[in-house]
Amino acid sequence: MPDHMTPKLISGNANLPLAEGIARRMTMLRGTQTRLCDTRVERFNDGEIFVEVYENVRGEDMFILQSTSNPANDNLMELLIMADALRRSSAARITAVIPYFGYARQDRRTKARTPISAKLVANMLVGAGIERVLTMDLHAAQIQGFFDIPVDNLYASPVFALDILSQFKGKLSDLMIVSPDVGGVARARELAKRLGAPLAIVDKRREKPGEIAEMTVIGDVKDKTCLIVDDMVDTAGTLCKAAEVLIENGAKEVHSYITHGVMSGPAVERVTKSVMKSLVITDTIRPTPLILEAKNIRVVPTAPIFTQAILNIWNGTSVSSLFDADTLSPIYDGLYAAE
Repeated sequence: MPDHMTPKLISGNANLPLAEGIARRMTMLRGTQTRLCDTRVERFNDGEIFVEVYENVRGEDMFILQSTSNPANDNLMELLIMADALRRSSAARITAVIPYFGYARQDRRTKARTPISAKLVANMLVGAGIERVLTMDLHAAQIQGFFDIPVDNLYASPVFALDILSQFKGKLSDLMIVSPDVGGVARARELAKRLGAPLAIVDKRREKPGEIAEMTVIGDVKDKTCLIVDDMVDTAGTLCKAAEVLIENGAKEVHSYITHGVMSGPAVERVTKSVMKSLVITDTIRPTPLILEAKNIRVVPTAPIFTQAILNIWNGTSVSSLFDADTLSPIYDGLYAAE
């Protein structure tokens, strides 16, 4: 058992509702009041970020809750500056809880004279004094190897599996899990295995970034309820087009389960006007009012799984145990009935 009485939580401005949800959940689980550290995070007139922590953190096990979502640069700098403030205040250990890890799409050199920005961000986090990272559904698993510190990568698929078992009860035999591209097959296969469902793939050919020349469905989706699975949805152009192609190939209906709802530009409008029956995302990125008002977009909470992961890290117990649906079911009790 750690010497300190409780893990201490501190949050930036990226996703305060999720941070507050984690604090409430921790209070419920531990039976003692857990709250976010009293902190001031502000910007000077020239855009510089300033952080001041009003509580003593000497010798404490600190967890910084901050997604590096839009505005990615501001939120990343908040995280780095908070880490530096805690390190200089003699915190015993600093863990960055980054539900959505920005810059993850820049994980390799796609052509000459381009950066590997995900590696640069990893170096910056370690340089700021962060000793462990907790995140969810990294865009590319190899990003864990960019760090020389422990990285725990949680998966949304067990949570999605619980939701699907609840939402499609009695219709599981009609389900078809669909990967929207070849690169996401491993992620889709994992969910398909949990549900005992078949797998199809939408093969897409890009002429240039943001444009899709052709889509082909690999697999028989006729009369199936198709569930598209991916790690992030940005402008939703590819997602909505994939749904159309599935319907054209005989799918009965199409739903999507996407971990990170980036939802930039016309994404919400595209989804609401698309053939998709529903889009399910998590709250790793703070949902906008437009997302919350959309009739066919639903948000699944991640506070339960992140809270348990934080407690497991603090206690020195297994985080990988949270990949098991049997472990997650009690954590999400009240949201989904046990199957």
